[in-house]
Amino acid sequence: MLFGEHAVVYGHPCIVAAVDHYLTVEVEKSPSNKIQLPPELKTSRFVTETLNEFGRRYQLGGVKIKTDNGFSSHYGFGSSAAVTAATAKALNHLFKLKLNNKQLFDLCYRVILKIQKVGSGFDVAASLYRGVVYFVTGGKTIIRLPIKKLPLVVGYSGVKADTVVLVKQVAKLKPQKLFLESAKIVKQARPALEQGHWAEAGELMNKSQEILRRIGVSTPKLERLIDASLKAGAWGVKLSGAGGGDCMIALTPPARRRAIEQAITQAGGEVLRVKLAL
Repeated sequence: MLFGEHAVVYGHPCIVAAVDHYLTVEVEKSPSNKIQLPPELKTSRFVTETLNEFGRRYQLGGVKIKTDNGFSSHYGFGSSAAVTAATAKALNHLFKLKLNNKQLFDLCYRVILKIQKVGSGFDVAASLYRGVVYFVTGGKTIIRLPIKKLPLVVGYSGVKADTVVLVKQVAKLKPQKLFLESAKIVKQARPALEQGHWAEAGELMNKSQEILRRIGVSTPKLERLIDASLKAGAWGVKLSGAGGGDCMIALTPPARRRAIEQAITQAGGEVLRVKLAL
């Protein structure tokens, strides 16, 4: 998440990017007329509920499915959304349903809401559309932006956050004025990112982080990583996602990348090697 977390749950826009960590879902038709899952997948509600959602709408018949998880759910990179989107795309291809990305999004978003009860769907949109996406809650707006690179360094705080708990925590506060400020930043950030005005985008990241502090979702560990990155020369730094742990991102001048990575490590974080997935 580049800009707009938490506010996006309440109808405001955000900007989200897909990264190059992948998982694979493989499906094939089965003559048994049943859904066949390997033992490790039988506890994955996102896979099984996606299959159920398709089954309610289309006559699929028997399906055999397996996954190859190329990245861990440990880091807060949206693995639940990714496996939901991958399952939907695999079924769409296998059964030649010819659903477009928006139709797939709507189906996957229903799955996410059924399981998690809360969420905006931005992570599903990033998984389906890839690249950098301008997004409004529930898929009211999904626009893939013409951005081919992002000079980001990503640091993991070492703490696994619970997104659902944090969303509910923020819901009790109802910081509407802060959400409006967030929406304003998102609208300013879009042209800055599209035009490669990284210093401007970085300053907007810093403003976004201040809003997240005031909402109450930053942590001392995240703040140490953010402060270290800024001192090492980052244009802008903020937490990325629900907060409470997981990752921070630093918009980074190329000449300062190594120094910023070292600063994150020395502050107790783990640098994650990611690129924009186009």
